[in-house]
Amino acid sequence: MKVILQKDVKNVGKVGDVVTVAQGYARNYLFPRKLAVVAAENNVRMWEHLKSVSEAKKKKALAERKALLEKLSGVTLSFKMAAGEKEKIFGAVTAHDLSHELELKGFSVDRRDIHLEPIKMLGQHKAVVSFGDGMDAELTVVVERA
Repeated sequence: MKVILQKDVKNVGKVGDVVTVAQGYARNYLFPRKLAVVAAENNVRMWEHLKSVSEAKKKKALAERKALLEKLSGVTLSFKMAAGEKEKIFGAVTAHDLSHELELKGFSVDRRDIHLEPIKMLGQHKAVVSFGDGMDAELTVVVERA
């Protein structure tokens, strides 16, 4: 039986693949879990349409991310933290803090896209915002004594 996979299925195929599987496997496993649909002519056309719409959305999102990264390059974030005598701050500046500060400045960046070790010392530090596929922007983080 020919089916179109709607999700990745281990040892069968990836999303959008038209594969031949046993009828029982399709009827008892793939269809109830919404992992596949029958590869009828109208389903194939519908899937191709959804795929083209999805690709258009991905291209638009990619362009938005590139524009955001260009704006983010060179941004400096400042934090005022209480610190001890040896310039070690009480607490840490984390990706969550950077994400919140960027949001206050008008940038929408998820904390999981910010890569840095928690900052525990006063001074100037670097953080990287990465959206994958080599799309990175470097931020400067300045931590000063409060």
